[in-house]
Amino acid sequence: MDNPVGAIRYAIRQFRLSPVFTASAVLTLSLGIGGTTAIFTLIHAVMLRSLPVADPERLYRVGDGDNCCVQGGPQDRWGMFSYPLFERLKAEAPEFEQLTAFQAGGFRVSVRRPGVDVAARSLRTEYVTGNYFTTFGIGAFGGRVFTADDDTPASPPVVVISHHSWEAIYGGDQSLVGQTLVIEGHPFTVAGVAPPGFFGDTLRNNPPDLWIPIQHEPMVTGANSLLRQPVSAWLRVIGRLKPGATTDGIAPRLTNVLRQWIPRDSGWPANWLSDVDHLLPKQTTAIVPAGAGVGVMKEQYASSLQLLMAVCGLVLLIACANVANLLLARSVARRTQTAVRMAIGASRSQIVTQALVESILLAIGGGIAGLVVAMGAARLLLSLAFSVSTFLPISTRPSPLVLAFAFGVAVITGVLFGAVPAWLATRTDPIDALRGSGRSTGDHSSFTRTALLVLQATLSVVLVAGATMLGRSLNNVQHQDFGFTVPDRVLVAINRPSADYTVPQMTAMYRTLEDRLNRIPGVQSANLNIAIREASKRSNALGSK
Repeated sequence: MDNPVGAIRYAIRQFRLSPVFTASAVLTLSLGIGGTTAIFTLIHAVMLRSLPVADPERLYRVGDGDNCCVQGGPQDRWGMFSYPLFERLKAEAPEFEQLTAFQAGGFRVSVRRPGVDVAARSLRTEYVTGNYFTTFGIGAFGGRVFTADDDTPASPPVVVISHHSWEAIYGGDQSLVGQTLVIEGHPFTVAGVAPPGFFGDTLRNNPPDLWIPIQHEPMVTGANSLLRQPVSAWLRVIGRLKPGATTDGIAPRLTNVLRQWIPRDSGWPANWLSDVDHLLPKQTTAIVPAGAGVGVMKEQYASSLQLLMAVCGLVLLIACANVANLLLARSVARRTQTAVRMAIGASRSQIVTQALVESILLAIGGGIAGLVVAMGAARLLLSLAFSVSTFLPISTRPSPLVLAFAFGVAVITGVLFGAVPAWLATRTDPIDALRGSGRSTGDHSSFTRTALLVLQATLSVVLVAGATMLGRSLNNVQHQDFGFTVPDRVLVAINRPSADYTVPQMTAMYRTLEDRLNRIPGVQSANLNIAIREASKRSNALGSK
């Protein structure tokens, strides 16, 4: 056993002789390593992963924050802009090779394929400038992406469809490129299909199905158009730096443009403008790295994922303490064997090395089983967090970085729980062990096992107490008094009608819908609530009981 291969073979023979011990240790470690790896998988996808674009390190966002979807005044962390303001910012930022603007949020529209679709589909869209795809360095999977010529009011209306929607909705029909889709009653030609894996500028559930040139926004939204409104902020901005350029000095320059922006002839009330005049000089525009896109999920879930990672780390420590106790008990049972090996010439370093090899092999076995646990746990967490999502561009398959993380955790874990048993194995007195007393080993191992049991109990109490407090908090939230009857109440969201609907037509349609819902058997009452977003009438909601 003077070489690693021999040590590994010997360890495998020992595992075969103790199948119950081996299975127990691997199962315990798989739960601890699997839970930790599952959370790291989500952290990697949400917080560390770059967009699938060319040279993501050269992408920078103008502004910060995750505000959505239309802002009419100063923002806490200025991150959205009106289109006229975007044009001003673009002119003042020559360091960017390209600067693109895109809609914050997006909304659903009625889409029908003439001659194929009997009923219209509800698809999510996003308005973007003509250089959107070229800024990200994205080409088309089929057809072509937008060009500057597509982003003019007089250009023929075109759209680019996401690869996922092309497959899931249109069955990967290659003839779709070049055909017509009727969007809100207006014909658009499908220019191309985006490449696989590209979900847009923002990691979110239900990303855009279609991208539309921003100059065609007035045609689709009609009287509620935001394109030329000078104050309403609804666009986010990302740019690609020129080779060799830096971001030094860009933020103060664009902040100065922002502070001087509000036009006096914007049509907004005078009292509103006075508040803006007071707050706007305090606003700033940051230039932040955007290789990962707009970090909406990072903003929303970073603290929760960090908390889960800490909890999984405690579970992993408990697993390590448990396996260390198993190894200590095993070393006590094998003290005679160890004594014989030392008596015939085995050195202490060889004994320690062999024990560590066995520990690391156990941990690697637990890590391999933990990858299966990690994929299942990650899928479960995503299904619970996004239960109503039709598509979430987060893969639970282990990436090379996740595999490296799992391997590293396994090796560190093996050393962590194997070091003490390996050291205690060398404390065996061969004469005492061969006589059957084992007093020296027994004293040391007994104290160590007690310490490990205390550590397990302490960490377990912390976890149980935290879980109990969380359960009580969730129960209080679930049963709090909302001021109305919660059971049997159903909220139904409906898409807004086509932009060519007049207000009287919309009113008549909603009243008819409300009347028909009240006539459904089992419906006690139905009430209509029209939700109008600022500067646009984007969505409608109807609640029934």
